[in-house]
Amino acid sequence: MPGLRVVRWGTERVRVGSWRGDHGLAYMAPVAETPSVSVAMVRHCCALLAEQGYTEVVTGALGWREQRGFLLAGFEVREELHLLSRGLHDLPRVPTDQLRRGLRRDRQGVLAVDALAFSSFWRLDEAGMTEALSATRSARLRVAGDPEVVGYAISGRSGTKGYLQRLAVHPAAQGRGLGRALVVDGLRWMRRRGADQVVVNTQVGNQRALELYRSLGFELEPSRLAVLAFRLEDHEPGASTARCPPSGAAAPGPRARRPC
Repeated sequence: MPGLRVVRWGTERVRVGSWRGDHGLAYMAPVAETPSVSVAMVRHCCALLAEQGYTEVVTGALGWREQRGFLLAGFEVREELHLLSRGLHDLPRVPTDQLRRGLRRDRQGVLAVDALAFSSFWRLDEAGMTEALSATRSARLRVAGDPEVVGYAISGRSGTKGYLQRLAVHPAAQGRGLGRALVVDGLRWMRRRGADQVVVNTQVGNQRALELYRSLGFELEPSRLAVLAFRLEDHEPGASTARCPPSGAAAPGPRARRPC
């Protein structure tokens, strides 16, 4: 997402920019310290993006509370994601000695694996990976394979909550336990850093990832996340008849960026 920048409106802050370098498709998501945004903020950002020539905007994966301002501004659900969580006590015993620290020289290999593991809409580019690494107060990139990367994971932590931001394994290397090792390695790091709970999201249709997380002790949360979309070229952002979330619904934190 080249050109990603933070737009400020009072105490609210939202990241905006192009989605994977697409000059017609924009990206918009609240920063970690702004769990929800107002209708006024959403409309302000849409106006800025329309002036820059974008024709459509998509959000990061948002929880009920985060969605409210976007739905009222006319956004609609484009895709739903499962949200899972687990405590960081009693972690599985999984060998992780085949993993190593991700270095800058590994970035192209990481992106190549990501492109093979995800559909075109969800693939990361260089800016998207930087966004995933900067979404939390502390983050860690771990890779499998040396010198050629065959899998990777991005883990993050903010306060006592951990976030599995991204996980991908080369299709030819799947079934060897690398995904399991990368997840557990990240969980151990989060616990050492003081987190006591971790969350992750994945596409509703990604049964393989869902089974992996469930086998590692993650449990499905009752509510899903959603990626919302709005066509800037069709009409000006206005009031929406979309159903708004209940005011007491729980909101996810900064991990809500892309599915793992």
